[in-house]
Amino acid sequence: MKRVQTNHTPRRYRYFRCCGVFIAALGSSLPTVAAQGWQYYGGDQGGKHYSSAGQIDRDNVDDLEVAWVFRSGDVETYGDEMTNTSTQSTPILLPPAAGASLVYCTPYNRVIALDPASGEQRWQFDPHIDRRGDRPFRCRGVSYAEDLAVASDAACRHRLYMGTHDRKLWAVDARNGKPCRDFGEQGAVTLYGEEGYVPGDVSNSSAPVVADGVVVIGSTVIDFVRAKTPRGTVKAFDSGSGKPLWQFDPLVGYPDSGSANVWAPISVDEDNGLVYLPTSAASPDYYGVDRPGNGLYANSVVALDLKSGEMRWHFQHVRHDLWDYDTPAQPILFEWRKHGESIPALAQLTKQGFVFVFNRLTGEPLWEITEQPVPPSSIPGEHAAPSQPKPIAPPQLIDSFLMPADAWGLTPWDRGHCADQLAALNNLGLFTPNSEQLSLMFPGSLGGPNWGGGALLEDSGVLLVNVNNVAFTGRLIPTPKDAAGEAEKTDHPAAGHRMQVTMKGTPYTIEIGSLQSPLGIPCNAPPWGKLVAVNLLTGTIEWETALGSVHEMGPVTAPFHIEWGTPNLGGGIATAGGLFFIGATMDRQIRAFDVDNGDTLWQYTLPVDASATPMTYQYQGRQYVVINAGGHHMFNRGYGDYLYAFALPE
Repeated sequence: MKRVQTNHTPRRYRYFRCCGVFIAALGSSLPTVAAQGWQYYGGDQGGKHYSSAGQIDRDNVDDLEVAWVFRSGDVETYGDEMTNTSTQSTPILLPPAAGASLVYCTPYNRVIALDPASGEQRWQFDPHIDRRGDRPFRCRGVSYAEDLAVASDAACRHRLYMGTHDRKLWAVDARNGKPCRDFGEQGAVTLYGEEGYVPGDVSNSSAPVVADGVVVIGSTVIDFVRAKTPRGTVKAFDSGSGKPLWQFDPLVGYPDSGSANVWAPISVDEDNGLVYLPTSAASPDYYGVDRPGNGLYANSVVALDLKSGEMRWHFQHVRHDLWDYDTPAQPILFEWRKHGESIPALAQLTKQGFVFVFNRLTGEPLWEITEQPVPPSSIPGEHAAPSQPKPIAPPQLIDSFLMPADAWGLTPWDRGHCADQLAALNNLGLFTPNSEQLSLMFPGSLGGPNWGGGALLEDSGVLLVNVNNVAFTGRLIPTPKDAAGEAEKTDHPAAGHRMQVTMKGTPYTIEIGSLQSPLGIPCNAPPWGKLVAVNLLTGTIEWETALGSVHEMGPVTAPFHIEWGTPNLGGGIATAGGLFFIGATMDRQIRAFDVDNGDTLWQYTLPVDASATPMTYQYQGRQYVVINAGGHHMFNRGYGDYLYAFALPE
């Protein structure tokens, strides 16, 4: 068994002051070789979250140490405003021709370029966003593309694209961060017009995708609080000029609804000219009387022609969504190699814990999809779908069956209290519609899987996925006709928190929270967060293990780890060294797992939680693992502005 490292004292530091911020970098002098590594948010355009770098492996990962630390300066600049941020950015490494910088964005959409070996800042771009609105600030990443129509030595031959909180699409020169003046108006395209929306109504979080001269971008929209939200229209532009090319509204023909937006990362198959959209739920999330029918292209994976926006195929994994089961994760593109057959494939994770696998060119399922009968709704005028799709394999990644006999607790007293709560619930299994009676929501709106997605082990067909495993409850509360209703300023409830938000324009308010004992402990058995290895080719679970320690989640911090798993946001990456790196948990850890069995081989305590997906690259002969640590507004566990890089001793 490998020893597990906690904090490893780094060697030989030198310190830089850059733009008023201290950064620490390991001093070295190494031969110059080409940079290799992470050019896209998900490792590649298909979101595999896999790196062929293998310098760090099972045998030496416990020697990892801090190579450098960079602080963006957001804490110093914004202070307590940081409580309304989620630090989710995954850096990318630019190719040598574009400057070979490590580039990422802060929650306030500042783009920062660093030296990959030292962490020293090279340049920054600040779009000075309009910070109005209540939505938390977040930026998952930026995208890179080379414009071959521009001379090799001219400005903006190499470009970075980013969608901002105030709903603009920027293009900047990847070598110096200056806006590309020929793109849109002085470097930016405004993505909405005179609809009266403010940034809190509609904004951006995930990076756009760029391929074959086209840049495609989705949106985030305000959740829960209104019956009719902004349309989730996906837009495409010429990557050189910013000229509009096409747009796709997933809810054409549904004028009284909104959303179905694409807030999760998009994938693109450039060779076949296809772009894949993971669409969210239609509004209002928990009440569907005014949006009869299945919701057209909401809660779907949609394949569009990259050049024209024409739909090629789609699959809807939730019909007439009443649970906020958005499509949360980037579609994963891979080659299905089985029985001598090779098929271009797509795997889509859902909040319900399902993994649907398709031929990505035709939409044909590679595992049969069955129809699961589901309960009807008791709400007047509500017509819940009579069945929901379910793949015969792989199995659901969480066990959503929870009855009074399954109640968990530290003592017979709190276990009995949980059993009593479960006995009183409206609980008819997965897809139980909310009612005026308190109902089980398992999984809740966090999932299951969420936007961190999964990591595919090269072409093995094995997918590693981090999963939330906490039961929630919900109830529809009749709203008096004369009540104005004020919504809480939050996204989703975290473990231990209940929220009540209006669905203005409907007869109801929704109350949602975790199902827990009087001790504040979830009523379902741990692990409350876990890592699952699922074989897409055999349709089986290879192993699973707890993800996260609860030692900091009680009223008193325990002096040792208690590996019962925690709710988690963020994703992980796999490497050729046989490792899976992930933060995501509510315990300030970044961990390395053995991909073969889930053993923890290394972990390090960060200053704050890392609710972002890490990345890795090799530069000047040395492999680095980098993770953004800044906390998450929803977990209320502190904030920061740290970017940590780890490497083996020189």
